Amino acid sequence: MSFASETKKELIQIESTECCKKAELSALIRMNGAISLSNKGLVLEFATENAAIARRTLSLLKQLFDTDVDLLSRKKMKLKKNNVYIIRMKRNAREIAEELDILDESGFVLGAAKKLIEYECCKRAYLRGAFLAGGSVSNPETSSYHFEIFTLDLEHAEDLKALLNEFDLNARVLQRKKGYITYIKEAEKISDFLRAIEAYNAVLNFEDVRIFRDIRNSENRLNNCEIANETKTITAAQRQIDNINLIDEIYGLDSLSDKLQAVAKLRLEFPEENLTYLSEVATERGHKITKSGINHRMRKFNELAEEIRENQLKKDL
Repeated sequence: MSFASETKKELIQIESTECCKKAELSALIRMNGAISLSNKGLVLEFATENAAIARRTLSLLKQLFDTDVDLLSRKKMKLKKNNVYIIRMKRNAREIAEELDILDESGFVLGAAKKLIEYECCKRAYLRGAFLAGGSVSNPETSSYHFEIFTLDLEHAEDLKALLNEFDLNARVLQRKKGYITYIKEAEKISDFLRAIEAYNAVLNFEDVRIFRDIRNSENRLNNCEIANETKTITAAQRQIDNINLIDEIYGLDSLSDKLQAVAKLRLEFPEENLTYLSEVATERGHKITKSGINHRMRKFNELAEEIRENQLKKDL
C-alpha cells in the first residue's frame, strides 16, 4: 500500500464534532460529487474508487442527515477497471447541498464552503476531506517531496491554497490539462500539513525518513515525532478497543480462544496503555506473553473486525 493510501486509511478513522463532520463531508462531495435533475427533482451523488472512503462518506451522511441513500457499485470500463462506489441522495438532496454550502438560492457556490470553516478545527476537517477526495502525497523515501490536491475549479484551488497558507504551508496553485492542483513542495511543510489534518502516524513515518535525510533540522522533526508517537498510542489503542467491541457485538467474546479473550480483556481494562505495559501486566498475573504476542493477537482482532465491516458494506450494497 502506498504512503498516500496509508495516510488516507488513517484519516478515515478520525472521530470529530458535528461542525467538523459537515466541513469534511462538504469537501468530499464538492470534490467528488455531482448534482443532476431527474423527473423527481434534484439528485446529489458522490463517487469514489476507494471503498473505505465510500464507507466514511456514507457514515457522515447518516450521522448528519435524515435522507434516503442508494448505494451502487460499478466497474470502470477503461484502464484498471476498478470498482466505482456511488452514493446517490434523492430525498432532501437540495437541503443537504445547501446545508453543506454547495448550493444557495442563486445556484452553485463557487470555491470552498466558507460558512462551514469559520473555526480552526473545521478548517482542518475541510482540508482532510479535500485530501481524501482528491489528494496525493509522494512517498518520503523518494528523492523529491510533493503533495497536491486536484480540483476542476480554479476558485476552489485558490481557496484551498489560502486555507493551507493559514497554517503557514507555502501552498501554490498550478494549472494542469484537466484542472488545477494546489501543491506543496517543501518536506517540512508537507509534514506540517499531515499534522494539521491529524494524520499523526503518517507524520511519524514521514519524519523518520527525514531524520535520516537531513540531520540539521532534527530538533523540529523530533518534536513532531514526539507528538505523533504519543497520539499514535492513544489512537491505536482506541482502534483496538473498537475492533474488540465490534467482535463482541457480532460474535461475542466467548466465541474467541482463551488466549484472544485474555488479551481482549487486558486491552479493555487498560484502554490507554501501550502493548509493553499489557505484556508486563499479563506476566505479573501469571500469563506470560510477549509484546510481539500481544501485537499478533491485536492484528487478529483487526482482521476479524475488517471482515465484519466488509460484510456489512456488501449487505448495504
